[in-house]
Amino acid sequence: RETFLQSLYFCKTINAFPVVYIPKSDKFLMYFSNDAVQVDLDHSYLTSPDTAQSHAEALFNEMDIKPMFYAPKNFTASSLPDISTNFDYLCCPRSVSDLSSKIGLGHIGPKVRRIIKHATFPILITSPVYKPWESISVFFGGSKNAVTALRLGLKTAMSSGLPLDIYTLMEKKDETFYRELVKNEGLTEPVSQLSRQWYFYKKPDFNTMLYEVPHNSLIVLGAYGHGIIRDILLGSKMEQIQSTVTNNLLITGPHCSISL
Repeated sequence: RETFLQSLYFCKTINAFPVVYIPKSDKFLMYFSNDAVQVDLDHSYLTSPDTAQSHAEALFNEMDIKPMFYAPKNFTASSLPDISTNFDYLCCPRSVSDLSSKIGLGHIGPKVRRIIKHATFPILITSPVYKPWESISVFFGGSKNAVTALRLGLKTAMSSGLPLDIYTLMEKKDETFYRELVKNEGLTEPVSQLSRQWYFYKKPDFNTMLYEVPHNSLIVLGAYGHGIIRDILLGSKMEQIQSTVTNNLLITGPHCSISL
């Protein structure tokens, strides 16, 4: 319920149209141009199939959004539906399932990481409880994926009308380097028009940066870049994230493309 409410809130805020898939079996396939990801759901996703649609419709109505449902047309096997990847966004909980280890708050499961790695669209990873957001915080580390995340943050600010802040952790570079990077990508004007503040931190101040990100903001970041943001998503910084950040995350992977 919390994940679904967050998904509906996200769509309403950016004027997107949410579509719900109610699984009939505990696995499905997503075909991307360079990989197929089989998602194995744990049994909690199938506990109440008789009430799933009516509960979803009630939550749609609560948010004043017209209910829309997705039914897969193709099947790789009778119990293995093919789920379309022709969407603008996908909402995931922090883990879909991970049989090999226990999932802690903030740990991003391996299947979700694979979806992020291959998806051409951003992935919304929801906070543990439904939490409306009042601003947008872009983590900008200077990689190609960070530029995509910045574009997505700007696009989200444009569609939502909410303020945008940029957070940069300087790794062996100075402030000028990052501003030049934005200039070379042709983003100086939209950044100056849409952003409220651009904060710069030195590498040892990672925890300070996380603490100063508003708890009620949507964090936008690129995965599989380089440096510390990559570490966040791949585990080595996860303990700090678990104890610091419970924000909603909007993540762009290496195959994600965003146009303003």
